[in-house]
Amino acid sequence: MSNEIPIGLAKNGRRAWALDDVAIVPNRRTRSPQDVSLDWRIDAYSFNMPVIGAPMDSVMSPATAIELGKQGGLGVLNLEGLWTRYENPEAVLAEIAALGADEISADNTRRLQELYSEPIKAELITARLAEIRDAGVVVSGSLTPQRTQEFYQTVVEAGVDMFVIRGTTVSAEHVAQNGDPLNLKEFIYELDVPVIVGGAAGYTPALHLMRTGAAGVLVGFGGGAATTTRRAMGIRVPMATAISDVAAARRDYLDESGGRYVQVIADGGMGSSGDLVKALAMGADAVMLGTTLARAEEAPGKGWHWGLEAVHPDFPRGHRTRVGTVAPLQELLWGPAHHTDGSSNLMGGLRHAMASTGYVDLKSFQRVDAIVSPMGQQTR
Repeated sequence: MSNEIPIGLAKNGRRAWALDDVAIVPNRRTRSPQDVSLDWRIDAYSFNMPVIGAPMDSVMSPATAIELGKQGGLGVLNLEGLWTRYENPEAVLAEIAALGADEISADNTRRLQELYSEPIKAELITARLAEIRDAGVVVSGSLTPQRTQEFYQTVVEAGVDMFVIRGTTVSAEHVAQNGDPLNLKEFIYELDVPVIVGGAAGYTPALHLMRTGAAGVLVGFGGGAATTTRRAMGIRVPMATAISDVAAARRDYLDESGGRYVQVIADGGMGSSGDLVKALAMGADAVMLGTTLARAEEAPGKGWHWGLEAVHPDFPRGHRTRVGTVAPLQELLWGPAHHTDGSSNLMGGLRHAMASTGYVDLKSFQRVDAIVSPMGQQTR
């Protein structure tokens, strides 16, 4: 049965679902939460939970990347952010937190653009990644496709374990008239480290990214509550459908490649443990969290959240969003929770959901039954 519906005489549109529109369903078997494993592996690296910290200045500093690594996840540092532009970025972060309270403000955006106009310094990229490495956790940094050719050699020489190429939309070949194109297949082939790329929001672009040799593909456009891509560019793909489509590409690429498995990582639109659960149920292997981790007491944004989209010098399409502070990072991830809305003990929420539906590990949990119940039809 086709999911396409007519928009008018000349255009059809495909029906798609957001995470809010779906839910998982218990079956005949349940388990004890203590019997559930949240272990996740990508390439040669193993983690105690399927959580990646989004490379956003409000979420990840070297210190929070280290702490997330110690908690069993992967922290990714934004290598185009304040930590690679300023020797001492704490004062800049404090100024951003102290800007006017309005979330949507031309004056605030103008000041953010000014602060991010400071040039990126290669020596600071090296220093920040070395700080993370010295702590003994997996080292990961992120660049946009536009900056990858300029700084990737610095990143690799600094000893990064995993490299992330993250943008609003990333294709297998980023073409620019003024400069060399970034051919991801050639680029990844020449690297000695696993690469995660995205965002992608559909079957075909995700399949092309998998064919480049990427270890993981990010699903979504990132930015979460801090992005206004839909209003500014008219681009949006609801996450439940996007994850399922990319999971289908992973399945087909597994057959096409003779057994090469690419990790599907949901990126954006997950504000609670329930959202995380549903993203994994739709077929994601792991999640990249921004807004959720920005609520940690240690988060450098001090209760505010923004992404690189918000500081674009010509076309900003996000804003600094107030997300508040919930709990220390350990409590936010592992509990015990003191909130009833799924904003803390994220792994406890996932563990209990898997136990309630009878699954013992993340891979098998992707087979859980789901229902569609659009938000407009839900009753409380």
